[in-house]
Amino acid sequence: MMLNVDNLKFDDKGLIPAIVVDTETKQVLTLAYMNAESLRISMDEGRTCFFSRSRQELWRKGETSGNVQHIVSITADCDLDALVVEVRKDGPACHTGAESCFFQPVYEGEAKPGFQYEDLFEMLRGRRETPKEGSYTSYLFDKGRDKILKKVGEEATEVIIAAKDNDKANTIYELGDLMYHAMVLMLDMGITMDEIRAEMASRHVIDHKVKQEKMK
Repeated sequence: MMLNVDNLKFDDKGLIPAIVVDTETKQVLTLAYMNAESLRISMDEGRTCFFSRSRQELWRKGETSGNVQHIVSITADCDLDALVVEVRKDGPACHTGAESCFFQPVYEGEAKPGFQYEDLFEMLRGRRETPKEGSYTSYLFDKGRDKILKKVGEEATEVIIAAKDNDKANTIYELGDLMYHAMVLMLDMGITMDEIRAEMASRHVIDHKVKQEKMK
């Protein structure tokens, strides 16, 4: 049963924190605030609308950047004073161009987080924007597109050779190298993870339709 939004507990300024999460990767994208009006607009339009505490006005995510967030669900916490908003996003969540606003490490415990392609992508972005001496990634960006393309071609060839030899372990290793260099190329060309995800999703739909036709 859906909660009546009138039961939500807004603070003394009429605001409630909204934690925005990518519904596919479960990555936390941003922390924003909604008031009763922006929450209503979000629900009516199916896309995030927030209240800017600095400008004291409503703002729809993506109205200037095009990075719209399409709402999948909104869930309140047990105290009814915070929201989790799951979205499908059309582009980066952060104004810096990062996929998420949360990319500045503060502390890392002994329990390492699981691998995420998005985390690797943001690390590579950091090596491009803030080159680090001795970094192979920074070296590739410094050498430019031709060097990156050469490495993509070399790694693709290594994958073919390993697979032809039926060497599973080496094929996995070489695929890892290929995927890494492909991400470097993506960043060099300004291609985002979301654009690749959308392309793959469109192919899934096409494949699904083909399968349906064959079953008729």
